[in-house]
Amino acid sequence: MSQHEKKHIVVLTGAGMSAESGVKTFRDHDGLWEGHDVMQVASPEGFRKNPELVLDFYNQRRRQLKEVEPNQAHRDLAALEKDYKVTIITQNVDDLHERAGSTDVVHLHGELLKIRSTGNPNDIKTWTEDINLGDLCNEGYQLRPHIVWFGEDVPMIETAVKICYASDILIIIGTSMQMYPAASLINYVQPDTVIYYIDPRPAISNDGNVNVIAKSATEGMKDLLTILKTDMI
Repeated sequence: MSQHEKKHIVVLTGAGMSAESGVKTFRDHDGLWEGHDVMQVASPEGFRKNPELVLDFYNQRRRQLKEVEPNQAHRDLAALEKDYKVTIITQNVDDLHERAGSTDVVHLHGELLKIRSTGNPNDIKTWTEDINLGDLCNEGYQLRPHIVWFGEDVPMIETAVKICYASDILIIIGTSMQMYPAASLINYVQPDTVIYYIDPRPAISNDGNVNVIAKSATEGMKDLLTILKTDMI
């Protein structure tokens, strides 16, 4: 089968995708992330009030990322590229999809291994070490994590909408479907698009084209691979 004939799978991934790799995340029910109120460490207001706390918080997340590896679900998604055109739209800021071998990844909420200027949002660079107060861009502005904080625009959402609209199959993994605008992307697929939702505590139920697999990312992907293989025969 040639590339242009391959079905287009679009995958939306959230915190549950990386949890099995040991990436710690916050859940909406307590609003805490590594013991911090998320608004202290993931909002423009928090950064203005205590930039050192915010920089240190993300420095720790960046160090932690170097100690974890992609899990089997990441690798299974990457392997789908053999038979499908695959685009991953992730809410996660880690690089585990890329490290697993996925070649087309859209990060809705930014990337932990990038920085940007506080004075120029388009001045973005790869950055793998700590960011300290006093680290400046070439124009003299403080550097900050390239993360979309609460209250900030999500620049990639329009790109993600177009990708979802062009999908043949939509796979949703490890997301509560409560974080907007990402949660709205399910509404932008064509009516006949088949949807698979993998989550141990699914927020939506089987309905029409929606097929729920109430399992973790790794276990759910095993089931889904079997389904997709059957459909291809």
